[in-house]
Amino acid sequence: MKKVVVFGTSYFARLVHVYLTKDSPYEVAAFTLNKEYITEEKFRGLAVVPFEELGNLYPPDEYSMFVAIGYKRVNKARAEVYQTCKDKGYELITYINSKATLWGENEIGDNCFIFENNVIQPFVNIGNNCIIWSGNHIGHDTTIGDHCFIASHAVISGNVTVGPYCFIGVNSTFRDAVKVAPECVIGAGAMILKDTQEQGVYAAKNTEIHPISSSEWRSFK
Repeated sequence: MKKVVVFGTSYFARLVHVYLTKDSPYEVAAFTLNKEYITEEKFRGLAVVPFEELGNLYPPDEYSMFVAIGYKRVNKARAEVYQTCKDKGYELITYINSKATLWGENEIGDNCFIFENNVIQPFVNIGNNCIIWSGNHIGHDTTIGDHCFIASHAVISGNVTVGPYCFIGVNSTFRDAVKVAPECVIGAGAMILKDTQEQGVYAAKNTEIHPISSSEWRSFK
């Protein structure tokens, strides 16, 4: 079984440990953080070691890595650690859940994490260091750039291009062939029908509160 060191001790790192343990050929050997951020010696029953000392304790010729950082600073925090790990000589693994549906003819980069119930159609290309949470549809001939984060239940139609460093929120929808420029934030429930602007933030309107309270609503009486 291939041994992996996970960077991070967040909720995401905890999930990574569960998925890799139960649904992959990988064994998590330890966790790592920059020394100044370590508050406990163990996480999930495994050692938390200083990233600065990782090469001596878990050398890159014996261990691979996964960077379990979310979308902080529009994915740049994860991208920086990702590059540092590569510079140290580590192979970065990609995990694809056994309950995700891929039809082949796909190219997927390293340090990607693809959760369950994603439908990824043929000729979809996914760059390096992308997190794709549960239950998305990614249509044929779509390209997802490096360092992206896609939350749950987005519908990305065919021939869409998503630039690097984008965040795509839950239940967002993308018309076919649109181009999402780099570093965009697409909020929950947003509908993208035309090309976006670089570093654009696209937010759907919040549902308004009804003037009748729940205790007065006839269906609940």
